[in-house]
Amino acid sequence: MQLLNIGEAAAAAGVTPKMIRHYESLGLIPEAPRTDAGYRLYGEREVAMLRFIRQSRSLGFSMQQIESLLSMWRNPSRQSREVKGVALQQLRDLEERQRELDQMRATLEDLVSQCPGDHSTHCAILDKLATPPAPLAGEGPARARKSLKEARAGERRTPRTPRRVTSPPAPSPHAALTAWARSIAH
Repeated sequence: MQLLNIGEAAAAAGVTPKMIRHYESLGLIPEAPRTDAGYRLYGEREVAMLRFIRQSRSLGFSMQQIESLLSMWRNPSRQSREVKGVALQQLRDLEERQRELDQMRATLEDLVSQCPGDHSTHCAILDKLATPPAPLAGEGPARARKSLKEARAGERRTPRTPRRVTSPPAPSPHAALTAWARSIAH
């Protein structure tokens, strides 16, 4: 394979040039060598890495997990159980998110069924959404508020800085919202 410019590499890997620059800034792929005119050049290995990242993202792996998987992919002496461990953790995370989505859907279906959807001003959906959540077993109101604050904080975007992702994954921001949804469904 000949060397490709960023647009050609993006097309070959199924990503955008912007994502290639982003992955470089995160250190997921090595910084590309440049021509005298400053154009980035990518070879077969880099295109394969970009495909690897794209396909990993389509399975919902976090950037931290992808960094770990890429490291294992580059290491010929890796053990498959390490790779399987990362994949199993992702599978468990997806199953938990699915349970949370199923609970949210069930709660929303319940709310919709309680609303007459006519010309009256009363709406059970709005009433339930304004209802404070019931504390979970072992949690007081302060902990429930903190969980919601944590969930909201997890949704905020932070300024991007070029760095490697090394911190452990944050707890799902959906957990507090799911707990709240469960409390209004009853």
